[in-house]
Amino acid sequence: MYIGVTKDLKRRIRQHKNKVHLSRFSARYNLNTLVYFENHETKESVLFLEKRMKKWNRDWKVGLIEKENPIWEDLVDKIK
Repeated sequence: MYIGVTKDLKRRIRQHKNKVHLSRFSARYNLNTLVYFENHETKESVLFLEKRMKKWNRDWKVGLIEKENPIWEDLVDKIK
């Protein structure tokens, strides 16, 4: 499970799907499915949430995903 922040989610997903400019972690685990995302107004708020979520245990992250996306559908087409 990967948590990250980007200004351009569509571009970043394209990079993951095409295996371009990936972190070692993303490349190693072939992470290319978007199952959850949030939009934020400020850089500060999203960075605060990212740091907090990275400390969560896996069950909490799974719970958050399944609350919004119970079948773990790839949400790439839902990005505005």
